[in-house]
Amino acid sequence: MISQKMYELGTKKSTIRAIFEFGRKRAAEVGEENIYDFSLGNPNVPTPDFIRDTAIDILKTMEPDKIHGYTVAPGNPAVRESIAKSINKRFGTDFAGKNIFITCGAAAAITICFKALFEEGDEYIAFAPFFPEYRPFVESVGGKLVVVPPNPADWQIDFDAFEARITKHTKAVIVNSPNNPSGAVYSEATIQRIADTLRAKEKEYGHPIFIVSDEPYREIAYEGFTVPYIPNYYENTLVCYSYSKSFSLPGERIGYIAIPNRVADFGKVFGAIVGAARILTHVNAPSLWQLVIGRCADKPSNIEKYVENGQLLYRGLIDAGFECVQPQGAFYLFPKALEPDDEAFCEHAKKYDLLLVPGKDFGAPGYFRVAYCIKTETIKKSLPLFKKLAEDYQK
Repeated sequence: MISQKMYELGTKKSTIRAIFEFGRKRAAEVGEENIYDFSLGNPNVPTPDFIRDTAIDILKTMEPDKIHGYTVAPGNPAVRESIAKSINKRFGTDFAGKNIFITCGAAAAITICFKALFEEGDEYIAFAPFFPEYRPFVESVGGKLVVVPPNPADWQIDFDAFEARITKHTKAVIVNSPNNPSGAVYSEATIQRIADTLRAKEKEYGHPIFIVSDEPYREIAYEGFTVPYIPNYYENTLVCYSYSKSFSLPGERIGYIAIPNRVADFGKVFGAIVGAARILTHVNAPSLWQLVIGRCADKPSNIEKYVENGQLLYRGLIDAGFECVQPQGAFYLFPKALEPDDEAFCEHAKKYDLLLVPGKDFGAPGYFRVAYCIKTETIKKSLPLFKKLAEDYQK
């Protein structure tokens, strides 16, 4: 009568969302100020004034049909040109509007890429820890997700494990840097090694292997860390970008796919992206927000609050006795749980109304994710509770 697979996806919420919804119910019982919800990567930094002012100006000065009407599926041509020029200025690329496909955020961009590339039997590689939704995204198009085990010492890539998992069926490798959930940033040397490895495997197997670069946290890299622009290192790269984190616009669903000229058989790849978007019911990204981003693509992101929150929470957890790698970007910590069962640990943390996400779904059991894109005052109030939680295990 119905698709069992779709039913399971619809009734089994993501762990992150389930914890967030639990927090909303719990807040109604004990008060919002008594809930320490570290579950959802929902930016607390206010949307920049220039975004608001631009949206207001567009609404006041442009004809409604130019604001709210359909655009062509890849996006408003002028906006695509604006985004391409911004990328070129920052990274020395040679993009034009034809290299940009505007999407409803990074999730849509990633799924469209997976669908566009997929052929029967294809595998997609992810480095653990990884964003849990990669698995349903890959499986939804018929592919298989192959996971490279995590390297908890620094959350960088275990290249021996990586190379062992590349086969003739490998279609793409997902790179997410700065990383959700670990906060790790992959260095230029790491990106170059990934590129060299994949070029050798392309030659061995006789077909392109793509990098799908998931970049919603690109702008949130801390002092001393630079995020390499992967198309400058590897030809067959598709960049999936979102303005959700950089401009605090998660609910507006606006991002893009960048398809470099050097990608293997550019015309076919771009055409497949258009076709995949069509079959996934993408008509066009929100037209108002296309216009806003077109005007604001060059504007800076404000990450000062994330730096402050990250340092505060990291020091607090270390002082409480947790083991944790210091983040290099994004707005997450990924500490070691105080018992082997990370799900049981996160359940125990609810005793103090600390809402934490188990590492199991990220491909790293025994750890947990803490999203610190919340109010600084909430973090300060939570630190004594983390200490009490640690003391429970010391006893």
